[in-house]
Amino acid sequence: MSKQSFPTFYLYGEPHRLVAEGFVHVETLDDRSRPSEWTIKPHAHSELSHIFLITSGGGAMEADGAEMRFVAPSFLLVPATTVHGFKWLEETAGFVITMADAYLQDLGRHGAELTGLFERPDAIEMSATQLPPVERLVADLMRELSWSAPGHRAAVNAAMLSLLVTALRHRSAAVHAAPRAGPHAAIVARLRERIEQRFRLREPVSVHAAALGVSQTALRVACARMAGRSPAQMLDQRALLEAQRALLYSNLSIAEIGFSIGFADPAYFSRFFQRNMGLSARAYRDAQQGTNG
Repeated sequence: MSKQSFPTFYLYGEPHRLVAEGFVHVETLDDRSRPSEWTIKPHAHSELSHIFLITSGGGAMEADGAEMRFVAPSFLLVPATTVHGFKWLEETAGFVITMADAYLQDLGRHGAELTGLFERPDAIEMSATQLPPVERLVADLMRELSWSAPGHRAAVNAAMLSLLVTALRHRSAAVHAAPRAGPHAAIVARLRERIEQRFRLREPVSVHAAALGVSQTALRVACARMAGRSPAQMLDQRALLEAQRALLYSNLSIAEIGFSIGFADPAYFSRFFQRNMGLSARAYRDAQQGTNG
């Protein structure tokens, strides 16, 4: 099926219209995906490119006929004119940053590699510890787009440049660190998807291995080669990400946060957080609130 047989939208579901040269728009993933029952049908935008920041969940992106599977946290890059669609895991969360091609080209004056980000569709994973600063960057961008304070446009440009540079560096690191694909990659991809769906249960590695139909030894080898960490560390990393997010963005108590990610004993959760982050959950929350205050 050719590109021309797919609908072309302004934003998804909205009739096509002329795009202002400096157009930048940010919305939550939930805004359009929930009403569409977590499926975005293949479509294209003639003059708009997207950056998706996936903060939880995952799914599959179809881009010009190829499927890319991804799990949070990750960036998705969608160039203008690309026919793309999504099947999200239910309750996937994140943000969609949309910009005019003319605006992207203007930002490219600061470095040709920035516009090179959009030469092709891409899915770029990041580590759990790298996500909070990117979330704060998107929050800053949303705030600047919502008002007209002095220096508003300069602040939007600065936030967009920072976001593009962050995505560029994550992709560069992924390209240089990428191991060879093969059966190990498939095992780890399936494990990541299962972790995303079930990390709150704190199931042991043996349960995950059995569900995937592999031995614990085979699972450890695959994770070591493809992810550079053990299955247990991958499970802990996802729980830690959720704990960090709750500490930053919720009013839950530390015990409640521990319960929400499967720790029945608050003291055990506190030791878990301290061991992985090098400071207590309370100190982490206080430090982050002080930074953002």
